[in-house]
Amino acid sequence: MRVLVTGASGFLGAATANAVRDAGHTVRTLQRRPSGVEGVTDVLGSVTDTDTVRAAVADVDAVVHLAAKVSLAGDPADFARVNVTGTQFLLDAARASGVQRFVAVSSPSVAHTGSSLAGVGAGPAEPEAARGDYARTKAAAELLALAADGPGFAVVAVRPHLVWGPGDTQLVGRIVERARAGRLPLLDSGAALIDTLYVDNAASAMVAALEHAADPDVHGNAYVVTNGEPRPVGELLAGICTASGVPAPRWHVPAGLARVAGSVVEAVWRVRPGADEPPMTRFLAEQLSTAHWFDQRRTRADLQWAPTVSIDEGLRRLAGR
Repeated sequence: MRVLVTGASGFLGAATANAVRDAGHTVRTLQRRPSGVEGVTDVLGSVTDTDTVRAAVADVDAVVHLAAKVSLAGDPADFARVNVTGTQFLLDAARASGVQRFVAVSSPSVAHTGSSLAGVGAGPAEPEAARGDYARTKAAAELLALAADGPGFAVVAVRPHLVWGPGDTQLVGRIVERARAGRLPLLDSGAALIDTLYVDNAASAMVAALEHAADPDVHGNAYVVTNGEPRPVGELLAGICTASGVPAPRWHVPAGLARVAGSVVEAVWRVRPGADEPPMTRFLAEQLSTAHWFDQRRTRADLQWAPTVSIDEGLRRLAGR
């Protein structure tokens, strides 16, 4: 197929573009700076620009849409413009251009309302109940995408959970930065079980979703994708820190206190935003203190996919071994 991958200058986007190309498809990418991915054709621009989007989808068979505003804080209008309006522009242009498959890359946070998610599947996206502007706008975007599914335009939503690996400046980079500065606490005992997803597995899942998007039992559905190896959050943080050569977190903060502090920080950040991500938000406190691991049976059966890199192997690769 001729495939457009958006957001290919990002960590997961680049890995996905590489994987789609390696699977034998012709890849075009759309993002605001060069992707750096060999063997693809870059279109530079934003998903919020209709002319750019129309040019990007011309003569392609399928779209894998990863471009998004991802942050713990920021102007709510920016999240809506990129994540919701940008997705709508892409959907409209794709259908008008004759694109047949559309993989919308979403997030498990679209169905996380603050309580634990233990052994569940992909629950419905809830824009009104999701936590934070990122989750709310991704939920709205996922609903738009799935509503567009229909004859000749197969749409599937994929929710990769906490993607990490070598070169990751988001999850791994921020964990390492905070641990090095002594600002990485464990909430409560650090025992909440969470799933994560090694980047190579995430990219291969995107290819599987692309190639099976038109299957009768697949299109129109959302799938959470993880390694299927839930571990205590404290153990995962320690593993990433050790692999990266920084001290593992050893001090504890009550989760309730962290949630209150996160709410206060968010309020301050809205008035006087800092130069970087806020040190704590209510969403982050909930993510670090509640279980979120997922039943992978339907994902693996429908997409005919399974992870090939274990958490332990991923940590060895992160350490350069």
